[in-house]
Amino acid sequence: MKLKSITTLKDFKCPNHIIEHSKAVSIKAQDMASNFMDKTGSSIDMEQIETGALLHDIGRTKTHTIKHAIEGAKILKSLNFPENIIKITTKHIGAGIPPNEANILGLPPGDYMPYTLEEKIVAHADNLINGTVEVDLDFVIEKWKKMFGKDHSAIIRLKKLHKELNP
Repeated sequence: MKLKSITTLKDFKCPNHIIEHSKAVSIKAQDMASNFMDKTGSSIDMEQIETGALLHDIGRTKTHTIKHAIEGAKILKSLNFPENIIKITTKHIGAGIPPNEANILGLPPGDYMPYTLEEKIVAHADNLINGTVEVDLDFVIEKWKKMFGKDHSAIIRLKKLHKELNP
């Protein structure tokens, strides 16, 4: 699926920096999944992690706003990608966005929270990659404080997701 995913990004004229970012997120997500499985014995679909991470930002070919997740889902639906990959794309933004905040942000009505381990891992791997560089949780928290304010609920969700994925 990896080759198909990269080909899909190139077919949609995804800028090279987005492709490189997506590759870095995929590597980080696979590392996170492997570590999580080693610590917990959980079963995780590694192909889903790899593919979802590679395609999570395909919507950036249409917009660089938060709505890139919605645009990405539309693209993947049109290409008949599996629903689990489409959900990873839809739910990768931040540490998830609940329906009430989605409404405030102008997203279509819906729940953009990651629920499966695969969705959570890709979302958090994306948080921990800045461009193509891996960053730590403190970096992300400081960045989000500047963007959202120090007490925003997104920061609470970020910390909770990090703790869940790093038992």
